[in-house]
Amino acid sequence: MIKIIDWYIIKKYLGTFLFTLGIFTVIIVVFDVSEKLDDFLKHQAPVSKIILEYYAGFIPFYLNFLSPLINFIAVILFTAKMADQTEIVPILSGGVSFKRFLWPYLISSSVVFIITLVFNIFIIPETNRLMVNFENKYINPKKDNTRMYTHMQIDKNSYVYIENFDNTNRVGYKFSLDKFSGDELREKLIADRIAWDSLKKKWIIYNYSIRTIDSLKEKMAYGASKDTTLDIRPKDFEIYDNLYSAMNMRELNDRIDKEEIRGTGVMSNLLLEKYKRFVYPLSAFVLTLMGVSLSSRKVRGGIGLPLGIGIFLSFAYILSVQFSTMFALKGGLPPIIAVLIPNFIFGTLGVYLLIKAPK
Repeated sequence: MIKIIDWYIIKKYLGTFLFTLGIFTVIIVVFDVSEKLDDFLKHQAPVSKIILEYYAGFIPFYLNFLSPLINFIAVILFTAKMADQTEIVPILSGGVSFKRFLWPYLISSSVVFIITLVFNIFIIPETNRLMVNFENKYINPKKDNTRMYTHMQIDKNSYVYIENFDNTNRVGYKFSLDKFSGDELREKLIADRIAWDSLKKKWIIYNYSIRTIDSLKEKMAYGASKDTTLDIRPKDFEIYDNLYSAMNMRELNDRIDKEEIRGTGVMSNLLLEKYKRFVYPLSAFVLTLMGVSLSSRKVRGGIGLPLGIGIFLSFAYILSVQFSTMFALKGGLPPIIAVLIPNFIFGTLGVYLLIKAPK
């Protein structure tokens, strides 16, 4: 059963969390406006798009990214205040065990976990799409939007090579398509140019030659232009670094399935993005456990010391997330291990602090 004291703690938890969320929203927006104002003016970004596209994506993304920090600070703030006002001692002295005392914290952190998970899977990718499109157009537009020397396997027996692909015009140059049967080359298509037809949703190849090989027999065919269907799209050649965060789960899973065949070198990025969406919301439980254990003891000087330790540990958590991500991208660490390491380390620390917490 949820008793009166449980409702009291739950309201304190969620109310402080929302209040801290609002403060961080104001802070990050003010700092970002001061940093990006020159870019907005330089690229003549419309005010309506700045508000309805950029900040409509920016605010959810960074609040979600900083939610472990915000959650941790919120827990420490109200718990340390309860301890400073001698509210926790009567609760424990009245026969309530420390485990029972944690029950409303578990309920509240479960609410935060569910909301964060839903946002990570369904909402953040869509808002990220708005922000990414805006950034790539008005903040960090690519002067040279060309991808060079692309090798790609598009199915079990077909391999594509494009020397350079212009993402702006959706045109590739010096294109070749090799089709194999086992280890034997059966067909080789070479074209000067390949262009995407957005109406037909097909590729058009120009000035092409097709060499067909059947045992010792060979046949050549030439043409000026031809429609062709390939299991690739112009977005497969995009060179921005922030594209994966703007993919919904269906698009992300489709890209992972294709990457297993193509092997273009972005599998770690894709898997990291996927695993992050499911694993990082668990920080709500990990950091809540640490926050309660740290701040439930009444100390001299009020809430300053617990709050300082809490801010330090929450930044350490975010830093460990970034370190593990870099090890996965550059050091060969499996992505699933990379996303689990921060929660494992700080979860272990939380259990230790729980054991040492006053009962």
